[in-house]
Amino acid sequence: MTEKIHQTPCGPIHYWTNERISPLTLVFLPGLTADHRLFEKQVAFFQQSYHVLVWDAPGHAASWPFQLTFTLRDKARWLKEILDAEGIARPVLIGQSMGGYVGQAFAQEFPGVMCGFISIDSAPLQRKYVSGWEIWLLKRMEPVYRWYPWKLLMKQGCEGVATSEYGRALMREMMQVYENDQTRYAQLAGHGYRMLAEAMEADLPYRILCPALLMCGEKDAAGSTKSYNRKWEKDGGIPMKWIPNAGHNSNTDHPELVNALIEEFLNAHM
Repeated sequence: MTEKIHQTPCGPIHYWTNERISPLTLVFLPGLTADHRLFEKQVAFFQQSYHVLVWDAPGHAASWPFQLTFTLRDKARWLKEILDAEGIARPVLIGQSMGGYVGQAFAQEFPGVMCGFISIDSAPLQRKYVSGWEIWLLKRMEPVYRWYPWKLLMKQGCEGVATSEYGRALMREMMQVYENDQTRYAQLAGHGYRMLAEAMEADLPYRILCPALLMCGEKDAAGSTKSYNRKWEKDGGIPMKWIPNAGHNSNTDHPELVNALIEEFLNAHM
């Protein structure tokens, strides 16, 4: 994998890609406060057969310094600029948590461009799924992360998103990027939740017009993710796969199964 940089008005976005060995590109989009390492088991597996791209989302890890003034729509547009620069016309977007929201914003902004969409422990972006108090709360999370004791935040942040030793150790490694700058971590998380709330308030269709698959850990304890996915499956008619004994970062808790489900999806639809 080769590291590259895409410049934006707000700062640089670092991303990694391999040589194009397949006409099909898999784009991996990590969740909030995680970085490209979240998908290391998927990248290692799929880069042998596919063209793969993964980023440190704007403001995250290597994609810093970055002005935290952008919207989810901006994020989708920057992703499209990166894809255009790489000559990628019809990607499969695979997003975990916030990465799944980026995929839906991309579908709204660029309908018909994705040829596949896989959501991992994410949720629907449509306004109808969230209550007013949830949106109110999302806009006010920064102070929580700013004043929460860092050691306790680290402990709960790692144990709360993963059930496996590997998954927890990886999340700890990614959080350590911000260990000496909790203010940056709080600003990053707070901005991410506000950006998400504003995208929901926009009340856009966020239709997925391509083959899609939902995955969620059976032990995902992040908010209402599990109940949202049940409703998303029912309302959207999108197939749902539950990952046993896995938490919110289910691709790190059960990577072999997640990889097999992705490969099964690609074989069936691509």
